[in-house]
Amino acid sequence: MLFGRLLILLLSVLPKHAMSRAAGHVANFTVPRPLRPTVFGAFARIFGASIDEAELPLTEYASINAFFTRTLKPGLRPIAESAIVSPVDAKVGAYGRVVDDVLVQAKGRNYSLAALVGDEALAHAMDGGTYTTLYLAPRDYHRIHVPVEGDVVAATYVPGELWPVNVFAVAHVADLFAVNERIVITMRGRSGGTTIVVLVGATMVGMTRVAFDDLHTNARRREIQRRTYDPPIAVAAGGPLGHFEFGSTVIVVCSRDAGAIDPLAIGEVVRVGQRLGQLAQNRG
Repeated sequence: MLFGRLLILLLSVLPKHAMSRAAGHVANFTVPRPLRPTVFGAFARIFGASIDEAELPLTEYASINAFFTRTLKPGLRPIAESAIVSPVDAKVGAYGRVVDDVLVQAKGRNYSLAALVGDEALAHAMDGGTYTTLYLAPRDYHRIHVPVEGDVVAATYVPGELWPVNVFAVAHVADLFAVNERIVITMRGRSGGTTIVVLVGATMVGMTRVAFDDLHTNARRREIQRRTYDPPIAVAAGGPLGHFEFGSTVIVVCSRDAGAIDPLAIGEVVRVGQRLGQLAQNRG
């Protein structure tokens, strides 16, 4: 506990963006081919990552970042049909219903959905909907997938801080998800309603990128970048949405007319493609 507080205090005065960019550069250094099994094998042992799930042999990943963002062997993450599905391999950090613009960050600590997405009208439209916060550890598969079939209609890069997003930081940094850098993706579901997927940046995450645009976090041009797509970008549930260049957090928010995320226990492990909830057309 004391170490965690000291770390937060230290990070409050350190140049977190420069540190994270430097970490990204180091992670992109080319590892000599003969050393790759040793380097990536050591990473896997330290953090508990599963080498067996990687699509390619370890010698085919040129850098630590390439290994971080590895794809999986085909068929390892079946996609649940006609459902809201998990966009990531992660642990559940929070679950609930959106009430009067309030989301729960941790026990006794709330934050504003409008502040998170940077759009009061959009946040108001989500009132009464459901949400979940999903935390990716360094050991996890780092790619982000589409939670519902539909269309991406907008995406916004919001500059901000780069606090850690681990359990201690979530419990002690006020409004963490609404002050950290993030990309807010707005989708219109094929079965109706709106689904928001927020990709939250963090300390030592080189960048967070989306698959359908050049938007990324930790940009040198630190200003809000809003994109709208006309025509919208059609996406399939389980399709590619983006990736983290280290662990971080994804927040999924579904409007009432999009469906409902099923109750999730804090600490529950979810995998890409598994059912998180019911789409509107399937609710009784």
